[in-house]
Amino acid sequence: MSKRWLAERRRDYYYKKAKEMEYRSRASFKLKQIDEKFHILRRGAKIVDLGAAPGGWLQVAKESVGPGGKVVGLDLQPIEPIEGVSTIRGDIREEKVVEEMLMTVGGKVDVVLSDMSPNISGNYSMDHARSVELCHHGLAFAMKVLKKGGSMVMKIFQGDLMNEFISEVKDHFGEVRLHGPKASRSSSSEIYIIARGFSG
Repeated sequence: MSKRWLAERRRDYYYKKAKEMEYRSRASFKLKQIDEKFHILRRGAKIVDLGAAPGGWLQVAKESVGPGGKVVGLDLQPIEPIEGVSTIRGDIREEKVVEEMLMTVGGKVDVVLSDMSPNISGNYSMDHARSVELCHHGLAFAMKVLKKGGSMVMKIFQGDLMNEFISEVKDHFGEVRLHGPKASRSSSSEIYIIARGFSG
């Protein structure tokens, strides 16, 4: 059996499973697998998801926090409504979007999630650089909205700029780990930064 055959079979597995469980994206299983390992999503927590469309991560987050928690999704694209979830259409670099999110949640959040990805050009160096740029914007947003001791989960494309960015994350969090969930495609260069213990 070739690696490609196995990868396609796994991809089909998560796609079909997402359909069965009525998740909007197979990416839902990436967050579920991350949470199973690192226990980021807690009952009653306040969570914001950056680049949230179409909403697969929002669905998982809402299940995890329960009725006592709050979940907000931000994206440049519209997000179809999800019961119990607030959505904001806007650019995370804009202060008014930060303020609207804080007002919607009612204060700072426990967790910032980011599955943001650049539009893939096919030029790996360019895509990697754009991914890191998005991560910088996500980290800047997290620093404005996270509670002390809070957590961040962020996708990044691996490459020569990654280590410098991770060093920057370590300046603001007590624990920083890298993790590749099984639901990620084997051909993908993505990996997730799991950062806990936000210090400011």
